[in-house]
Amino acid sequence: MTSANVHDSQVVDDILLDENNNDIYADSAYRSQEIEESLKEKGLRSRIHRKGNRNKPLSAREELSNKLKSKKRVRVEHIFGLIKGTMNGRLIRTIGLKRAETKIGLTNLVYNMKRFAFLSRTSAPNNS
Repeated sequence: MTSANVHDSQVVDDILLDENNNDIYADSAYRSQEIEESLKEKGLRSRIHRKGNRNKPLSAREELSNKLKSKKRVRVEHIFGLIKGTMNGRLIRTIGLKRAETKIGLTNLVYNMKRFAFLSRTSAPNNS
């Protein structure tokens, strides 16, 4: 966790754990020559989205590649969307990183409890 003035792409090396598999998925904000080289040095495959520019749009192949990458990323993005949208997780108004970490940790705990309850209801045999 970092303060708000640090962009996530600046701490990519800190979030890459030894347990990561070979594929690293991320949105186009993480694409840079430096990050691509860092991933290559670590033997990791970049699955970072490509971004088109005003004068150079994405090719059909690049768009298809982004679409395939999105199919993997969507599983995690839905969790963030739920936390931000329905669990009031859009802003973290605390003073200090420790309090912010605690708030995020508790929010994640509540999400996991809600998810467990949902899965328990949907997988339980119907006793009608």
